[in-house]
Amino acid sequence: MARGLSRRSAAAREYAGVADLRRMQRLVQDAWALRGPQWAQHVGDLAWARFQHVGREPGWRTSLWEEDGRVVAYGWVFEDGVLDFCVHPTRPELLDAVLEWADARETDALDANVDAIATLERRGFARAADAPFMVHLARDLDALPDARAPKGFLLRTVREEDVGSRVAAHRSAFRPSRVTVESYRNVIEAWPYRSDLDCIAVASDGSVAAYCLGWLDDENRVGELEPVGTHADSRRRGLAAAVCAFALRRLSEEGAARAVVYARGDAAYPAPKLLYESLGFRAHARTIPFVRP
Repeated sequence: MARGLSRRSAAAREYAGVADLRRMQRLVQDAWALRGPQWAQHVGDLAWARFQHVGREPGWRTSLWEEDGRVVAYGWVFEDGVLDFCVHPTRPELLDAVLEWADARETDALDANVDAIATLERRGFARAADAPFMVHLARDLDALPDARAPKGFLLRTVREEDVGSRVAAHRSAFRPSRVTVESYRNVIEAWPYRSDLDCIAVASDGSVAAYCLGWLDDENRVGELEPVGTHADSRRRGLAAAVCAFALRRLSEEGAARAVVYARGDAAYPAPKLLYESLGFRAHARTIPFVRP
């Protein structure tokens, strides 16, 4: 997309289905092309968030702002008035329209997005200093760590017969979880899911012990790890590190030059960040939570 978008009013409309999700992902790709890892979203985030569960859609509101057939902003309000937004970097003024529409209770902005932070504060949002926040980590895909499975486990990518066990591993890792076989099949159908980037560590009995789902934005040559988990029965064996290293190698083989991952940055949940740092990821940005008093 050209950097100089027109300044006429963007037209808003409601989300109308999976084709609109792809348009939202197109906006994220355009923003990545301009801002790189200093941008809050990756195309994989949107697919995973939209399809990891079933039955939540009635509690969501989503609107798109379009110009000349391209989405230049979107707002996605989750349950309890939590807003996720994306506004094209050359059109920061559209965030006012998104916030007016959303009437959200809380949201967040990446610390690098100074335009969004200024708008949120101008519109009465306050920084939630004590709230959990996310750290954004990145690494170039050179000098990759060894992808070696512990004895008794095999690293490979997902096959059709693994889906049930793959879901069981996720439900164990994130108990209680609303991910089901039905919802995971919806993820599988979403762009840009690829089974050859859905990496798993398999035990000798064939069950999935750990997993790391890689998402590739091939246009910007950046991969994302989301989600990562280990079955409760297989923890403390180095499986998460091994399967993440395998996923990084697969992303590199498929053309990615960089990878990103997000982890809690507050002291209440330190383990994932430490894992990713052990694999060469380094923090470069963080989210700032905002609430409306």
